[in-house]
Amino acid sequence: MIQRRLLLATPALALPRLAIAQADQRPAITIAVQKISNSNTLEVLREQSNVGERIFFSSIWEGLIGRDWLADLGPVPGLATEWRRISDSVIELKLRPDVRFHNGDTLTAEDVVFSFSRERMFGDTLATAHGRTIAVGEGMPSPRPGKELPPEVPAVARRAWPALERVEAVDAMTVRFHNATPDVTLEGRLSRFGSEIISRRAFEAAPSWLEWARKPVTTGPYRVVEFQADRALLLAAHDDYWGGRPPLRQIRFVEVPEVSSRINGLLAGDYQFACDIPPDQIPGIERNAAFEVQGGTILNHRLICFDKTHPQLRDARVRRAITHAMDRNAIVESLWAGRTEVPKGLQWPYYDQMFHADWSVPAYDPAEARRLLREAGYRGEPIPYRLLNNYYTNQNATAQVLVEMWRSVGLNIQIEMKENWSQILERTPTRAVRDWSNSAPFNDPVSSLVAQHGPNGQQQQVGEYSNDELNRLAVELETGTDRARRRAAFRRMLEIAEREDPAYTVIHQNATFTAKRRDIRWKASPAFAMDFRQGNWGS
Repeated sequence: MIQRRLLLATPALALPRLAIAQADQRPAITIAVQKISNSNTLEVLREQSNVGERIFFSSIWEGLIGRDWLADLGPVPGLATEWRRISDSVIELKLRPDVRFHNGDTLTAEDVVFSFSRERMFGDTLATAHGRTIAVGEGMPSPRPGKELPPEVPAVARRAWPALERVEAVDAMTVRFHNATPDVTLEGRLSRFGSEIISRRAFEAAPSWLEWARKPVTTGPYRVVEFQADRALLLAAHDDYWGGRPPLRQIRFVEVPEVSSRINGLLAGDYQFACDIPPDQIPGIERNAAFEVQGGTILNHRLICFDKTHPQLRDARVRRAITHAMDRNAIVESLWAGRTEVPKGLQWPYYDQMFHADWSVPAYDPAEARRLLREAGYRGEPIPYRLLNNYYTNQNATAQVLVEMWRSVGLNIQIEMKENWSQILERTPTRAVRDWSNSAPFNDPVSSLVAQHGPNGQQQQVGEYSNDELNRLAVELETGTDRARRRAAFRRMLEIAEREDPAYTVIHQNATFTAKRRDIRWKASPAFAMDFRQGNWGS
């Protein structure tokens, strides 16, 4: 401070005036989260997670078609200002002019084409994968030596774009997406998690895929400064952002696994935001008038998935018994204080005319569960149940309650705690039941039921589940253009996947709650994503 006063008092020195003029008075904030990235990367094609959505969207990554994060999550212009259908399988988009990447380059059609290229997304898989299951690992290696893609990347790419044929640069600011089949959901696919745009030059300049994935160069309002795996992520304002100068100078995400530590740090002033707050902690936080909790239900359902190759789960009647032994309403009332709800299966009302309002999850019916177990000849053999340590809010408590519900009908389901998602998904003789969640990246069942459980969905990619009729219907849902036929196909898929040959069963709709200082004018999104762009910040 003494040196600064001396400099200010010395007329001969011009540097202090320059420093004052350039001083950035915008605030820097710290956000305490349960986890930053499950894969320890920041690449959307590798980090397909709830925690990834929180840090990626409205901060780092952007697609051609965006989502209205502060309203109904509907489609809005993003890096494209307009789009039009050329045919049932071709869509054309006009790029937004003067968009700058974090390295200063200007976005062009070539960056878009490269973002959907074999090198970046699909590896050596040349033919479209439509109608067959792409196993995790297929499509390796990348066409470029030294840039081998992790096996999850082509698997995710095929989940998002099962029939993408090519992307064409019509001119410097116009692109066309050509699909191998008709697809009424192309606009939704362009707005989904995994269809964001990268800098071709930055990707090609990176020494390895991992180095790229830990500091990707994109167009969002904040750029990556430093990423410390399992510890912290520091973002800085991208002042050339097309959407206006970001209101924050820096955003720092820190991993604080324990709920109590996140809350205590918030109350002590160490953090301005604390995420993943359980409902039972909300009243205690809000007793302090300086703080508030925002949030509610989101487009994500908590569920459990079945590995039907496990000896005790091959008989669908055992899986059906598991679904009927679950009192989901009791979980909502006891663990969530009624702040969420039991949904109508793996669907959301924002599917609009594709939504089946008269559908329901399997009824809580212990007598039916016991009957099914008797018919199946189940004799109490152990069934492992894999989960992480409170990755989801109330995860452990929910699992313990479910185990007791199952035990009451004669099911011997035993919790196996795992350290990471790789262990959860690992194909071993003990893989049977696992905790999971499903989101709806856009307003059609192709984005959830098909993308997660269909031929190229994660369950089938890792070898947990397959059903021939469901797979045929998934192709019809993806390629059909008749709305009534698509709606009927979706309902039949629900019947198969949730009742006849269960692939999963929904527990409850997910909800997320974020605690913050009350004097910060900021609005939570009805999603995991946190929006810190212009118009959603003040103090």
